[in-house]
Amino acid sequence: MRRLMFFALMLFGFATYAQTTVQGKVVDANNDPIPGANVILVGQSEGTTTDFDGNFTFNTNVAPPFKLLISSIGFSDYTANITSNNQTISVTLSEANTMLDEIVISASRTPERIFESPVSVERFGLKEIKNTTAESFYGGLQNLKGVDINTNSLTFQSINTRGFATLANNRFLQLVDGMDNTAPGLNFVLGNLVGMSELDVQSVEILPGASSALYGAGAFNGILFMTSKSPFDFQGISAYAKGGVTTQDAAGSNFYKDFGIRAAHAFSDKVAFKANLSVLTGEDWHANSTVDLNNPGADRSNPAYDGLNVYGDEVSTVLDFDAAAGLPSGTVGSAVISRTGYDEADLANYNAESVKADFALHIRPFANDLEVILNSRIGRGTTIYQGANRYAVAGFTMQQHKLEIKNDNFFIRGYIVSENSGDAYDTRFAAINVNRAWKSDVQWFTDYASTYIPAYLGGIQQGGLTPEQASTAAHAAGRQAADQGRLIPGTSAFQSTFNRVINDGNLLTGAKFIDQTKFRHVNGNYNIAHLIDDWADIQIGGSYRQYELNSNGTIFTDTDGPIKYNEYGAYLQVQKKFLDDRLKFTGSARYDKNEFFDGFLSPRVSFAYTLGEERNHNLRVSVQQGFRNPTTQDLFIGLNAGRAILVGSAPANLDRDVRTFDLSQNGQALTGQSTVEIVGRAAYENAYSTSSLQSGGLPEAVETPLVKPEEITAFEAGYRGQVGKFTIDLSGYYNSYSDFLANTAVAVPFYGEAGDMGLSLLALQNGDYQVYQTYTNSEANINSFGGTIGVDTKLGGFDLGVNYTYAELDIDEGKYPDLRTNFNTPKHKVKASFGKADLFKNFGFNVNYRWSDSYYWEASFADGDVPAYTVLDAQINYSVPSIKSVFKLGGSNILGDEYFTAIGTGNIGSIYYLSWSINP
Repeated sequence: MRRLMFFALMLFGFATYAQTTVQGKVVDANNDPIPGANVILVGQSEGTTTDFDGNFTFNTNVAPPFKLLISSIGFSDYTANITSNNQTISVTLSEANTMLDEIVISASRTPERIFESPVSVERFGLKEIKNTTAESFYGGLQNLKGVDINTNSLTFQSINTRGFATLANNRFLQLVDGMDNTAPGLNFVLGNLVGMSELDVQSVEILPGASSALYGAGAFNGILFMTSKSPFDFQGISAYAKGGVTTQDAAGSNFYKDFGIRAAHAFSDKVAFKANLSVLTGEDWHANSTVDLNNPGADRSNPAYDGLNVYGDEVSTVLDFDAAAGLPSGTVGSAVISRTGYDEADLANYNAESVKADFALHIRPFANDLEVILNSRIGRGTTIYQGANRYAVAGFTMQQHKLEIKNDNFFIRGYIVSENSGDAYDTRFAAINVNRAWKSDVQWFTDYASTYIPAYLGGIQQGGLTPEQASTAAHAAGRQAADQGRLIPGTSAFQSTFNRVINDGNLLTGAKFIDQTKFRHVNGNYNIAHLIDDWADIQIGGSYRQYELNSNGTIFTDTDGPIKYNEYGAYLQVQKKFLDDRLKFTGSARYDKNEFFDGFLSPRVSFAYTLGEERNHNLRVSVQQGFRNPTTQDLFIGLNAGRAILVGSAPANLDRDVRTFDLSQNGQALTGQSTVEIVGRAAYENAYSTSSLQSGGLPEAVETPLVKPEEITAFEAGYRGQVGKFTIDLSGYYNSYSDFLANTAVAVPFYGEAGDMGLSLLALQNGDYQVYQTYTNSEANINSFGGTIGVDTKLGGFDLGVNYTYAELDIDEGKYPDLRTNFNTPKHKVKASFGKADLFKNFGFNVNYRWSDSYYWEASFADGDVPAYTVLDAQINYSVPSIKSVFKLGGSNILGDEYFTAIGTGNIGSIYYLSWSINP
């Protein structure tokens, strides 16, 4: 903290404070306020926006006279002449057809018109929040071009841009008022589960491409910025209440409610405070697919049945009935048998909940642009999260606490992000260990075999059945006998065992996972343009982060205490205009270092050129390199996920994962031991490729290289412009990946050295091996390319927008058949919107249409085809200015055609809602 304050005081010495203040109000031709209008200083990068009532306050260190450009989507620009300090102006904007004068900050870390942004950027402001058809502003982001939202559950939606993402999208960064919203232990953003209340959102910006040059390792494939309202500019008490119904075939119709309140007050021009609280509750989407992906067409009568949303049936073995009964080989035969599983509905609580609260104290000690902010955010959620398994996340909490000091030229902030998994548990291991608590695997399979053999022989010898008929009847009898006395959901015996299992953090006997991981982060930025007479916009900055992993050995290999490691970075950006301000150059470079890897340099260069007599056409090109550090789990995970043991590949982690396994009778005879101890290092240095085992050929010994950062080279070109009444925004990109982060599955023999053609092969034959999942990099050359085009206009006063997105993966799959890229995005997407904010006096409506092409989904839980789907959302709204209220009636997926965006999740049904919002 002393270093933080020292750095801040150094910056104070360079800062120059605002000398001029301008206040004003922006309205339309009907004298209605225009919220979110942009106010920028002509010829400079300084700017602000209007509040809900159209009011604004603009501070600058430029002395009058100067000009302010006021703009808003759907209105013509207005230029105001400022001749004196403390001047108050009133501005009336007339309708127009442009959306290119919005101000964005994310693309270059400085305010600039979206028209001149060096890269693709999408913006969602106050107007869009008011008009969104989705049940939440966050859900409304899926209507932006180039943006996918993968729905994990009712309260957990994951944003994806340009592919390469599962529901746990660790290639995408989300910042809330500058703080990384990533859950430290999970390594991905939980949507808006613990994010921001819509009452406090001023704007949302999305950069759909790589942004490592300014934002570091996390901004690898996209970044989202949420900026909240200042209590100095947006004061008073705001509130909203939503009530409605969710409908789904699996869950039926259930009540859905969401409410929030915001209070903000400026006690003076030096001190202001705000607080937010929002609560959402509802019934989550039920996942009830019984399809067996490993045995297409199989049902529960199949002895090896493994249902998608049925858990516990993953425990299986090959029963050699002839060997068990001492019969000649081929008499009865053998079969793969799985234990009887439990449906997800018997294991998960589908009560969805999201509670978010935040508090902020803003201090302007000199009543100018210098500001000190103390901010705390606390979120609590109950949801279903799908990763390697399906996790019932109950009472998950995440906290963020920040101290920030800033003015127009610099900021420095330090914050901490911590998570607590609450009562979260793994539904798959809950089923497995409830079964085992009642009857061990050995006993269950023994009971099955001892019933199957006489039933089969009797069916043939006394019953006159064919072998196939006898086998079917014997399997049914074997399962019935083995399941005799099985714990039944709904009974007290089941519930008591289930409760004990989900509160046990040892996955050999329980299902609970414990996670209290955190990270500490400090970053700063300084714009020195004012020191060099605005010759160029030059920014310098840096960051430092420390991770502290703490799962008590349930996720990471931290049984002996928390694991800590560090990373840091620094960057420089230069932005300058040439040729009568028509050509804009942006160049930046960032250096980052993680303690486990060599440092990495991320450069970016872009050029934007403005064409046309009216300067209403803009062309841009950019190229940049980026990188992504392996996640905390890539490095230090040590988790038995059932189908495989996951072991991270940080050099310090290889010997931390130590497990004991039982040997088969053959293995005991060979080694003279009943158990064996395997260290995680063996997965990387003493293993066989599982694909070679499955092929039936000679097993292939493999050594897996340790993981290192993934790299990207991204090329982008685009055009933004005004053509008559049409606003056009199009872009194309080409991404080339190297050292692509990947997982491989390997089989570690319990004895012998892989490749020795002796003991290790006997271990494989005897079933004395364990499957591990390793974390490494692929040698494959992986490329992706695509583009978007959006067209917006007004027809007869109605707003109409259409956009199209194309995405393609380029990889030699024949050369790398085992590589799983998790591209997970449709090749084609079409979206459209149609609405009018003032169809009648105080009455408006909006309709959103989305169509997605089919695509193949890859993830650790399951793979499969996602069919094409069409979604229609709509809303009507009525404003009552006398009580500063807006009433909205709307629905998402109002056609009622259920769909899903990932294999294994519940189908997405419909949500119908009625809301009442009050803004002062």
